[in-house]
Amino acid sequence: MLFSETSCIFVEYINVTMKRIQLLLLTFSLFFFAHSQTALQRFVNNPALRHASVGVQVTDLNTGQHIVSHDADKSLTPASILKLMTSAVALETFGENFRYRTQLAFDANDPTRILVIGSGDPTLGSDRLGDNPNVFFINSATVLRNLLSQETEYSIYVVDNLFGYSGISPAWTWLNIGNHYAPGNYGISIFDNVYRLFFNTTNRNACPQILRTEPYMRGMTFQNELTLNTTGADNAYIYGVPFSNERILRGNIPGGRTEFSIRGDIPDPGLFLGETLVDYLIRAGFNIEKVETARADYISQFCVANRIQMYQMGQILHTQESRMMREIIREINVQSNNHYSEHLIRSLGRRINPDIYIEPLNIGTEFVSSFLHERNITTTSLTMYDGSGLAPQNAVSATLMNELLVYMYNRSPHSQTFFDSLPKAGQEGTVRSFLRDTKYAGKVSVKSGSIFGVQSFSGYLIDGDKRYAFTIMVNNFNGTRVQVRAAIEQFLLSL
Repeated sequence: MLFSETSCIFVEYINVTMKRIQLLLLTFSLFFFAHSQTALQRFVNNPALRHASVGVQVTDLNTGQHIVSHDADKSLTPASILKLMTSAVALETFGENFRYRTQLAFDANDPTRILVIGSGDPTLGSDRLGDNPNVFFINSATVLRNLLSQETEYSIYVVDNLFGYSGISPAWTWLNIGNHYAPGNYGISIFDNVYRLFFNTTNRNACPQILRTEPYMRGMTFQNELTLNTTGADNAYIYGVPFSNERILRGNIPGGRTEFSIRGDIPDPGLFLGETLVDYLIRAGFNIEKVETARADYISQFCVANRIQMYQMGQILHTQESRMMREIIREINVQSNNHYSEHLIRSLGRRINPDIYIEPLNIGTEFVSSFLHERNITTTSLTMYDGSGLAPQNAVSATLMNELLVYMYNRSPHSQTFFDSLPKAGQEGTVRSFLRDTKYAGKVSVKSGSIFGVQSFSGYLIDGDKRYAFTIMVNNFNGTRVQVRAAIEQFLLSL
């Protein structure tokens, strides 16, 4: 009897204790929710966001519960956080060890014709990953030196038609096209498809004097309407369309410099690669009769029912491999590389449909949506016009971005690789100054996004047991970008 009474007392004690713990947890949860809601309202009501559209969601990675939300289902312009979507789907589809291959071969029907066959490698000739940008030309010249005769005339045929020749998204603005951050994207890329244009700006009574381009651009002409400023800011824009050598220069650049440079996009990367290879071969003592790309043949065959293959791949002479996919997506997310990202979205499209006469950009964006949908990620808020987020017509919700982040963190076989591709706030890349010298510096892995009137952040906050996915998007703000970023920092620090 005594044992029974003791047991009852013990059970009652346990029940009372559990109720107290539950009450304590509920009280803590309510306090946390109230605190978070107060911080959210303070953020949304910030004067710099008075006329803005704002989407916010913070999700607990451990439980999947949304801690804070504000218009999270509203479709907003994401800017460069859209790269998280492109890089995630490319990583899942191709795998982290995937490499592009650019091949050098003889034409089986013409032994004097040397083919350069592009696979859409955005890293060919790129110095963004620390490689020698000329290694393809050096290796190719070395191989051909042992195979070609100096008594024979040869030609170079660059097969750069893998993605067709649209090159840019039709939703990109005139303000972007022709500049280094919006280069064309084709089956062949070289030197990031970017050149530098150098000026002397010491004469303040005249337009800046054009000195040269690096690398040298044959046939390029510049209509120079640039003026000089005293602020030291680069406010110059290069206007021009793909495959045209005519460029217009507008805006202003710093005065008083003996040398100042801006960057533009190479109009025809395939032809430029071919011409550069010819230079190497001529220096090696070979006679090169002509260089051409597949573009003219592609255009001539576009509306033909029975298309003819304009070349026949013969003996492969050299294969240049790219860096692995995991390195490519890290460059995309850390440095917000539009060029790499645009190649990935087209590579996805071409993987789904190998027909080079079908636009791969549209297929790629459709594939991204279907890939997410198949993983039970709701995509009704998604509109994609490119893979980089440069198009202002792109739209996505904070909810969708967070669902992607949660999937990649908890379910993806490449979870760690994707997480490691994001820069650490306060330390790296485009978020080097974001949250610097705060308690979350180095604990937030996040992609930033910014175009005119847009500021977005999407990523992870990992601090001990605190594991959150978050997305914050602000469109059409009336304050300065500095004020908006500061408001976002204060909100994150309140979590």
